[in-house]
This record gives sequence, structure tokens and C-alpha cells, in this order.
Amino acid sequence: MQLPLYSEQSTSFEAYKPRLNRKSVYFLCVHLLPFSCKCRHFCPSCHQRRVVEFGEWLCEEVLKQVGHRQWVFSIPKRLRIYFMYDRKLLAKLSKCAWNVLSMYLKQGTACDSAAPGAVVAVQTFGDFLNFNPHLHIVATDGCFDSDGNFISGPEPEPKELEDAFRWEVLTLLKDAGKINDRVIENMMSWYHSGFNVYCGNGISPYDQEGLEKLAQYIIRAPISQERMTYVPASEASDGVARVIYKAKDGRTTKTFLALDWLVHLITHIPNKGEQMVRYYGYYSNKARGLRKKTDTDMLVPALIDTEMSKKVFRKNWSRLIQKIYHADPLVCPKCSGKMRIISFIEEPDVIKDILLHLDLWAVRNHDPPLGKVRKNYIPENIPEQIQFTDEMHFYYDSGDCDRPYEDDYSQVTDYAE
Repeated sequence: MQLPLYSEQSTSFEAYKPRLNRKSVYFLCVHLLPFSCKCRHFCPSCHQRRVVEFGEWLCEEVLKQVGHRQWVFSIPKRLRIYFMYDRKLLAKLSKCAWNVLSMYLKQGTACDSAAPGAVVAVQTFGDFLNFNPHLHIVATDGCFDSDGNFISGPEPEPKELEDAFRWEVLTLLKDAGKINDRVIENMMSWYHSGFNVYCGNGISPYDQEGLEKLAQYIIRAPISQERMTYVPASEASDGVARVIYKAKDGRTTKTFLALDWLVHLITHIPNKGEQMVRYYGYYSNKARGLRKKTDTDMLVPALIDTEMSKKVFRKNWSRLIQKIYHADPLVCPKCSGKMRIISFIEEPDVIKDILLHLDLWAVRNHDPPLGKVRKNYIPENIPEQIQFTDEMHFYYDSGDCDRPYEDDYSQVTDYAE
């Protein structure tokens, strides 16, 4: 469906002549703007609007004008598969990190009623879309007391949190029936535990732009279109479409079969109703609600003080698009005049007539010819390690599997494997 935008400017629109008054002269500029697909985490273009909106909302409604830090909690490869096939554990993983972090921040203050605040976002992807669940946290660099005063904490030492975080996660998986005491005993004996806690530099209370960018970063899309190159089947030597994806460093690339790329991508799409961002402590929904009821929420000012209402602030889509793409969508690309919305067109027949008149109809939007449909690609020589069952389950020998890619916050060993 399409959303046309119109402005009264200098170009006539022949398709609407029958509807116009013959005794009047109308001059219109026509600009078509499609609705977004509204898919989160899948479409990087549409998800970017959600990212910018979330960053502004977080700074306006949740975060206070105090110091903050970024924390990242990650787990070893051996445990990641349990979170991949049971995504409900991701919510409990956030709670494990908060239990450890809140206790650590409270110990840095001499106040009995100390209350830190944190926003925890779950990310499940590594650099090459491998499943790597880890937590990005925006936490206060200290605690609030019962009167709303902020007490800054000492310089944190993230290594001090790793052992406690390891015990929390192992206990979680044991209670969920995923591992037993034997596995815990084995992992507790590792020299490099695989659990990692990272802490970034402190962010000033007046660095609104830096904190807003951090808020956008923690819910970013799993892929970047600028780093992705699609090789269609017609250009491939073996007739199989591929996707070449570039790492963040710009030097490393990995090639996927097109279907394999989609398989990797859909593992990072949240289930319906699954929450990927949670709020704890002073920033929890309950705490913020109680402060608003007692009119004490503004004792500590927010990062963004806007004169617009909340509804207007969040629904001002043109302002968000201008902030993302640095272009005003309501400026006519033909005459640079100001455009205004006069109608929403949702009827498929009307949309098709307009696009046909403007020679914008997608004539290639059809199913592929039946004679050229490729069968599922199966290699001629199947390794012995792969066993096919009647239910089409696949079992791979771990020695032949590619190791998951490690991102910036995963374990980095000091020895050569």
C-alpha cells in the first residue's frame, strides 16, 4: 500500500483531471511515499525509525540528568545454544546481570536506601549473524537515595563482577533443567571462564547526544545494508545466489548461500510479544509510575525537556525521517516547496492506477517461472558425520562445524588454540 503526499505547486497531474472543476485551474506536485513495513529487527531501514524514536523517548521519559555508563555482559559459547532454543531464558539472563550489577553499584555508596537504575537490552547477534546472546546495559554511574539525590560511585572494575555473573547464569540453567552439577563443576574449573563483563567510559550528565546515541546503539538492527552485497544466481558461476557480508572492521568478509543467510537472519527476530528491553531499579516502570503519582519524578530533571506533548513528540514522523536521513520528507523534490498531506490512499486498484500512470508499477513482481525453479541444493558427497533421520533432523560432528564469530565483548583467550 502507498501513501501519496500532495502539495499545491507547479506541475499538473493529468490523472485527476476528471475530478477537477472545469472552471478552475489546479497545479499540483505529486510525491509518493510508501508505508513502512513496521517489522522490527528484520528490515534495517524501517527499524531505524524505531531506533531513533527509542533513543529520544529514553532520554525524555526514563533517563535522568546524571552520569551513566555502558555495561556489556556476555556468556561462553557452550551455553549459547540453550538460549537459542529457549528464548524465554533471555529475560532471566537480563535479571541475572541486573542482580549482579545492582549489588555492585549499591556497595559503592554508603547509603542504605541506594537505588541504581538501568536499561537492559538483549542482543543475540554477532558480527556475522552467529547466535551470540549478550546484554547491553545503560546504567547510572551511582545510586539515588530516598530523597532523589544522586550519589556518584567509584571507578568500576568490571572483572570483579564476572565470577558472580557466572554463578548466577549457571544456577539459572540448572534450575531450568538445561545443565547439571557435573557441567557446573567442569565449567567452574576453566581457567578462562568465557564469561565477560565490559564497562565503558563514563558519560557526562550534560552529554545528551552521546547518551542518545548509546540508547540507539543498544537496540540496533542485526544487519547493515551497507555491509551486505547480494550476488544473484545469474551472476554466480554455479548458479546459486549468495550474500557477501563484511565485518565491522571492513577487512573481513564471509560468504553465505542466500537461503543460509535468511536462516541466520530469522534466528534473531523476536517472538511475538517478546520484550527485548527491560527497565530495573530507579528506572523500572513501577518506580517511575510511583514517582509520577506523587509528583516527585521531576526532582531530578530529564535529559530532554521538550515543549511538545508526548503524542506529538512520538508521532512526528517527518521530524524523525529528517533526523535519520538528513532530508525533510515534506519538501517537494521538484520545486522545493512545502508539501502537505491531503489524503491516505489504501485501495489497491487506485494505487495501481496511479503507479501505472507514473510508470512506477513493479512489473517484475511475479512468481518465478516453473521451469526455472531450483530444487533444494544438496551436495553430491554427503559427509559421514551428517545423519539424516525420517524427521529430517540434522546432526553434525562438532569438529566440522564453523566456530561462532566472537564480537568485541566475547572471550578473548591469551593462548593459541
